[in-house]
Amino acid sequence: MEEHKRAQLLHKDRQYVWHPFTQMKDYENQDHLLIEKAEGIHLYGADGRTYMDTVSSWWVNVHGHGHPRIKQAIQEQMERMDHVMFSGLTHEPAIVLAEKLVERTPEGLTRVFYSDNGSTAVEVALKMSYQYWQHQGHKTKHKFIYLQGSYHGDTLGAVSVGGVDLYHAIFKPLLFSAYQAPSPAISGMEQSLEAIEDLMKRHQSEIAGIVIEPLIQAAGGMHIYGADFLTRLRALCNTYEIHLIADEVATGFGRTGKMFACEYAGMTPDLICLSKGLTAGVMPLSATLCTEEIYQSFYDDYETLKTFFHGHSFTGNPLACAVGIESLNIFEDDNLLGHVQEVSAYMQQQFRRFADLEHVDHIRGLGMVAALNLVKDKDRQEAYDPVKRAGYQIYKQGLEEGLILRPLGDTIYYWLPLCTTKEQVDTIIARTSSVIEKVTAKL
Repeated sequence: MEEHKRAQLLHKDRQYVWHPFTQMKDYENQDHLLIEKAEGIHLYGADGRTYMDTVSSWWVNVHGHGHPRIKQAIQEQMERMDHVMFSGLTHEPAIVLAEKLVERTPEGLTRVFYSDNGSTAVEVALKMSYQYWQHQGHKTKHKFIYLQGSYHGDTLGAVSVGGVDLYHAIFKPLLFSAYQAPSPAISGMEQSLEAIEDLMKRHQSEIAGIVIEPLIQAAGGMHIYGADFLTRLRALCNTYEIHLIADEVATGFGRTGKMFACEYAGMTPDLICLSKGLTAGVMPLSATLCTEEIYQSFYDDYETLKTFFHGHSFTGNPLACAVGIESLNIFEDDNLLGHVQEVSAYMQQQFRRFADLEHVDHIRGLGMVAALNLVKDKDRQEAYDPVKRAGYQIYKQGLEEGLILRPLGDTIYYWLPLCTTKEQVDTIIARTSSVIEKVTAKL
């Protein structure tokens, strides 16, 4: 891109645009990175430099940017239909995608409700669960349990079941009341399950459901826990007649090495929330799947007023659904999960090499996700002073090394596109090591 045009665009960006999760004053005297092209796992900057996308463009990209089959699916669908309302009308892409989702998600989830992003997928699940219990005559079941350190989106219902104070505390006066339980990844599995069961025992008559991120609590700091927790939680929900809502917005579609994280426990939630990788990270779309029992509780004559009065203007968008279909076809045709399991095993092995660095601690990972913490003193478990903004320094140095890294505080992580190769893993690891050593030396 010509330097004049680049400078003009960045000036207008600063003048007109408010970026998400960004303190805009940070960019008073520096520019956002202007991207003009993306291909595979690479982003191409208007500055003429190439960057490796280690976070899948906020955990959405699956097959790499610009996949030819995804582009072809959009083009072919655009020739037929761009968008129609989804109330009273239907279309082939939404029907075919729904069938594929029912086939690929854990057994027993039979109905698909479309919306347009991860937050709304969670909102739909919360409302479905609540209204189900109303239909069953349990009028006091209107509260939910969520886990410490959890993140389920930024709309107010999703924030009400969020456990990250940095993101959520300021909005508390606007939120509905919910019960927080200890996280198995932060407080330990036994303590978490004991606290959850205690809540369920004491408040069974008012708890509609519990919402969790299976195996990886992502935005809260990449906290990872074992599948046994899911198995035992499923049993508790059965015992106390409480819905288990699995938020697989981030973990779904191969990220963990299986299609869905719930598969590690061999269990089926009552509702599952999907987005991000649903369309390979190309178009906005989400889906909430539920059991037949939940669906049938809404199925009645109109005058009973059991209709689920919820919807979005872009519900079931044909273009997005066509992309979702093609993305699932690529999983099948390319044996993508086989590739993921091979490359992720290699990546996790190589990632362990960071343990040799002086200021790195708490290495963990699952599938194509891996994380570590930056620390001032490993032996004394002493963190860096937040004023140092160690993670932010990693982000800036990463750009110098041709890496897109987006730390969570002082947690550095990968969320790699599923198409990443072993050779690309080697390059990413080597560059990240250089970044960490340079930043911690300055700190």
